[in-house]
Amino acid sequence: MRYARLGRTALEVSRLCLGTMNFGGHTPPADADAIMDCALEAGINFFDTANVYGGRAGRGATEEVVGRWLAQGGGRRERVVLATKVFGRMGDGPNERGLSARHVRSACEESLRRLRTDRIDLYQMHHVDRAAPWEEIWQAMEGLVREGKVLYVGSSNFAGWQIARACETAAARHFLGVVSEQSLYNLTARTVELEVLPACRAYGLGVLPWSPLAAGVLGGTATIGKEGRRAGDLQRRKLAQHGPALEAYERLCGDLGAAPAQVALAWLLRDPVVTAPIIGPRTLAQFESALPAADLELPEAALTRLDELFPGPGGEAPEAYAW
Repeated sequence: MRYARLGRTALEVSRLCLGTMNFGGHTPPADADAIMDCALEAGINFFDTANVYGGRAGRGATEEVVGRWLAQGGGRRERVVLATKVFGRMGDGPNERGLSARHVRSACEESLRRLRTDRIDLYQMHHVDRAAPWEEIWQAMEGLVREGKVLYVGSSNFAGWQIARACETAAARHFLGVVSEQSLYNLTARTVELEVLPACRAYGLGVLPWSPLAAGVLGGTATIGKEGRRAGDLQRRKLAQHGPALEAYERLCGDLGAAPAQVALAWLLRDPVVTAPIIGPRTLAQFESALPAADLELPEAALTRLDELFPGPGGEAPEAYAW
């Protein structure tokens, strides 16, 4: 496994991040344990979760699955860079969501309890909270950092200007601020190339793409759909939108001798601003199929062909749409 610095920090994380969103809801705890064990053995030291994850098992269930695994010992917690998130609604009360100082602090305490740990290595704001002043957010985060409950702060689903605002207000307070941004980014969703990626590059944030396989369609679901297997609504929409391109994509992957999921992940890793795509397997087989991507280097001709099949927005703003 290869490793990289997380943005401008000295923290080293694996080039693939294990996403746990399916754990507890779609993936039974025993299977989740097997995936996490396999990830650690393969050298993946970067695990991502969120307080709202749990699916049918309920909010917080995924953190509990991860926490029980960490509590088994054997150096698990010491070897893992643990990331979770705050923002989503965790209860019915008016202050049980968002980025108010009250919710940030209480949500952190609850995540620590569920994860059975004394610290969160990367505490990510799951979405921008337009009602919360940055002075309030940073005051809460600074307190958690001083207490050793949080080591680094990240963002997720932020626009480029919001990343800039977060970084500038943190700098004015002599605080490290955000060190990573978790964004939707894959071959079929390249909007972040306009302003989010340039903002991250300028401010030294590591990018953590979520849904790097576009809900599975870049992992071979085009073929699965033709074979009549079960596919969700999002996959069906993707197939309808990108059907011919996906068929050509899978032929290209065949020519490269690599699985479609590996090519999709390797394409993301080609950009130095991308620290680690977040792979979210439901099964151990899905996890194992993604591992070779960290060592796969795509030839220039393949990168050119991928741009032809899945065109981006035309580069960075404003040149993408202006002179």
